[in-house]
Amino acid sequence: MNDATASAIILTLQVASLATLIVFIPSVVLGYYFSRSKTMTSRLVSTVVTLPLVLPPTAVGYLLLRFLAVDGPLGPEILGLRIDILLTWKAAVLAAAVMAMPLVARTARVAFDGVDGRLEMMNRTLGYGPYETFLCTSVPLASRGLFAAAILGFTRAVGEFGATVTVAGNIPFKTQTLASAIFSAQQTGQHHEAYVLIALSLALGFVAVYASELLANRPSLLHRT
Repeated sequence: MNDATASAIILTLQVASLATLIVFIPSVVLGYYFSRSKTMTSRLVSTVVTLPLVLPPTAVGYLLLRFLAVDGPLGPEILGLRIDILLTWKAAVLAAAVMAMPLVARTARVAFDGVDGRLEMMNRTLGYGPYETFLCTSVPLASRGLFAAAILGFTRAVGEFGATVTVAGNIPFKTQTLASAIFSAQQTGQHHEAYVLIALSLALGFVAVYASELLANRPSLLHRT
């Protein structure tokens, strides 16, 4: 394993971890909202949040690129200040977060769907407010699914390529992630390096999926207390 490969692996783990941390709490809140609200507004918000999951990643990357461009909505001409994001590790984190958020939110929604709403109503009748009920009852009961959502979001961020390479590029030792390193190795005929990277990706994916399977068979936090 050369230095560029090691750098790509370390950067990928850092980017995926940070992206997961950024989207986890908003995705949990959105998942709860989608699970409990059946209004037209919630369906519309759910559709918008899910769009990165069904759009081509390069399309999402291009939209992010335009948003962050000099004349874009988040560019220096509009904001009046320069935010150095494009072609940096921060752009990779942003792209990974945008692509991982729909999966985390939808998995969190499934987790909250499995929580008996009558238990929440009982808490409300005992004087608990909506926030206390959410934090003390809903989240602990859905904890297995929420942990699984975080794991799936992390693995989605690890495997992200299209949006990341569009806004962050594929610069060795700077923005090159595991997925873009595999692409570069394949393009330059470095088949051995590509196999090593693919094997690492498979190992990481296997561990993550296996961990989520273990979580599915463990009792929730509230059930263990």
